[in-house]
Amino acid sequence: MIDAGSDRPLLEIGDLDVFYGDFQALFSVSMSLTRGGATALVGANGAGKTTLLRTIAGARAVASGFIRYDGSDITATPPHRRISRGIALVPEGRKLFPSLTVEENIQVGAAARASDAWPLDRIYTTFPMIAQRRRQRAFTLSGGEQQAVAIARALASGPSLLLLDEISLGLAPLVVGELYETLAGLRAAGATLVIVEQDLRRAMDTCDHLVCLLEGRVALAGPVAAVSRDEVVAAYFGEGARD
Repeated sequence: MIDAGSDRPLLEIGDLDVFYGDFQALFSVSMSLTRGGATALVGANGAGKTTLLRTIAGARAVASGFIRYDGSDITATPPHRRISRGIALVPEGRKLFPSLTVEENIQVGAAARASDAWPLDRIYTTFPMIAQRRRQRAFTLSGGEQQAVAIARALASGPSLLLLDEISLGLAPLVVGELYETLAGLRAAGATLVIVEQDLRRAMDTCDHLVCLLEGRVALAGPVAAVSRDEVVAAYFGEGARD
């Protein structure tokens, strides 16, 4: 079991197997997340990162193994009940409703689980890049603005665990920097983060724990301070594994 800290984990995953039809995507994946921590989930395309996030969020069924959240087994809990428990996913590609306005997209998240902690005024203060665009339709926004709306939509449900899939993909470095500054603020406010990130430097600079997947298996895991970039690169390409 991978331990992200000494406190009781917010999330525990044990021996998780996940399939797409006859194709097995995850093999005996185990990990734990301490409340308030930030975990970078890295690996090559097809390693199983998105599958793992979707499984935690309830969008993929578990073939075997377990998922425990805040001490309760949620392995068979449907997605909408996981949202109400405080788990939110920011999917790869944003998945906004293009014909809806910025504010309407955010309110979709609030409809799933309205949160007093994240009213609209706080969301707009946190994301000033979209505050002036609240009446614009999503398809008119830049990539960075769309990503901010996707994160804001997740925050509207008041999550304790925020799963972020490839939020920096295709964005300008300046915009990525702004988004990561926002994530640092969310973490300081007590959120637990899992970030799928291709930029190893940013992942290791931002997070305190790292998990590298290789062909659906955990190839490397540990505190960022205890692993080197060379070890991560080796695990990424299957040149060595260490737990």
